[in-house]
Amino acid sequence: QAQLVESGGGLVQAGGSLRLSCAASGVIFSINDMGWYRQAPGKERELVAVITSGGATNYADSVKGRFTISRDNAKNTVNLQMNSLKPEDTAVYYCNAALWTSYRDFKVIWGQGTQVTVSS
Repeated sequence: QAQLVESGGGLVQAGGSLRLSCAASGVIFSINDMGWYRQAPGKERELVAVITSGGATNYADSVKGRFTISRDNAKNTVNLQMNSLKPEDTAVYYCNAALWTSYRDFKVIWGQGTQVTVSS
């Protein structure tokens, strides 16, 4: 069974940086898109950034120029470098992957979430 494990969250002051990492493990045939979502208290989960297997990226307008998503296809990992953090970036961040566990079984899976708190 495939799973995602995140790391790297924490508490940081406004203007600071954090790096989130996510590793996919288990029975994996191939991975399409990988991404990061976040959910703040009382709000819906929203897309932060996504990267295709070919390296194409897409970002939420609110993080463009501050966050960078990257992946290592050989290691099945995806990272999110977050710079110039703002208090409004405070949320639980979730890793997401669209993957094949066999030639015919396609799944979208989520990590357990990691808390990012930015103090003003």
